[in-house]
Amino acid sequence: CSSLAGIMLLEVLLVLGTLLIYFLFTKKKEETLPFKDGWWGKGQKPETTEDTSIRPFKVETTEEEMSDLFRRLDQARFTEPLENSCFHYGINSVYLRKVVTYWKNQFNWKKQVEVLNKYPQFKTKIQGIDIHFVHVKPPRLPEGQSAKPLLMVHGWPGSFYEFYKIIPLLTDPASHGLGDEHIFEVICPSIPGYGFSEAPHKKDFNSVSAASVFYELMLRLGFNEFYIQGGDWGWLICTNLAQIAPNHVKGLHLNMASVSKLGLTHLLSVLLGRYFPGLFGFQDEDVRRMFPFLKKGLYRILSESGYAHIQATKPDTVGCGLNDSPVGLAAYILEKFSSWTDMEFQNLEDGGLERKFSLDDLLTNIMIYWVSGCIVSSMRFYKENLQKGIGTQKHEKLTVQVPTGIASFPNEILHTPQAWAKQKYTNIVSFHFMPRGGHFAAFEEPELLAKDILQFVGKVEKEQLWKKK
Repeated sequence: CSSLAGIMLLEVLLVLGTLLIYFLFTKKKEETLPFKDGWWGKGQKPETTEDTSIRPFKVETTEEEMSDLFRRLDQARFTEPLENSCFHYGINSVYLRKVVTYWKNQFNWKKQVEVLNKYPQFKTKIQGIDIHFVHVKPPRLPEGQSAKPLLMVHGWPGSFYEFYKIIPLLTDPASHGLGDEHIFEVICPSIPGYGFSEAPHKKDFNSVSAASVFYELMLRLGFNEFYIQGGDWGWLICTNLAQIAPNHVKGLHLNMASVSKLGLTHLLSVLLGRYFPGLFGFQDEDVRRMFPFLKKGLYRILSESGYAHIQATKPDTVGCGLNDSPVGLAAYILEKFSSWTDMEFQNLEDGGLERKFSLDDLLTNIMIYWVSGCIVSSMRFYKENLQKGIGTQKHEKLTVQVPTGIASFPNEILHTPQAWAKQKYTNIVSFHFMPRGGHFAAFEEPELLAKDILQFVGKVEKEQLWKKK
């Protein structure tokens, strides 16, 4: 009997030993996100192979377009704002009148079209829809040096135009006092359904679909290895691209990082992080930006996410009104450029909009939405990404292995501490608290963002970090 027990014990020990050796010596397989090979064109997918040609594109405008716009602006109906309401109820219509007057009498769309066309633009068909992108090569390269391809992705309610001020800082850094060690070739696509990229004609075009399309775009342009950068939806699209093609993405730079998979430690850090920051890996700046959490976290989410709830459920309903009224469209978009740049701007009659942006820049972004008629399709992207619930998608469960740099701007709507981010992005090589700026980093603080991208790429290149993934 005792010998039988001895044999059983030996068997148990052998099994345990085998399991231990297995876990010790087998590296956990790094799972990648499957490439999403969809077809988003009208009707049935044709039998013929897709035309992969790249065609030059220019923004054009017509007199009919302008006369229709002016007629609508002239017929706008305004509602009086509440006294002393500033931007607390949304946009203040006293200021909105000022914007509309400027739009009618001073804003020169033809001149802005020339500004938009100063960088080369193209279109190419991918997965059944036309993809628009800006592609800027460096004006000069030091001998023996090659340009590093950089894909930059915008979000909502922005556009490819957000990158117009940062592009020269990256393609010609030496002329802007940023050195010539790293020079970029910049590719800024419009997300399908935004700006001059065709909208998907079928349901379920989400961030993974967009990442797959942009991956195909980069390969089509001949880039086998490249860097990627994004904020807002660009954060998620670039994150997904890093998960789909980790061997092609040399580095991922984000000016917004969000974590959807929250566990017990996150909950405890929210409750106790203010009192025991070191215990949760928080720095003083994390504490300053996150607490009191009810005010800077929960209440902020509740007060600022109404638009997202509408867009994630019934985007077409509210979109119909915005697509029909340029003044309604401007009101909807401008309010976001106010509060997302600085929440304190809600206390000002003009929403602080002209403190960081010119009316020409703001109206150019609005006009991209107006002339392309893309507001409804841009809003649908929320439904496609959120309708299945937060935390349910495969990409949300997977980590990101590629070298990651995060520029954390102080006026971003919600702050994600590095202690949280590193659970998702396991290879953070650069995390910086930026001195100023909000959600639209490239548009608002192009030099700060350019410097952070340059130092991040410098680290990755120097240590050849992408080869150590």
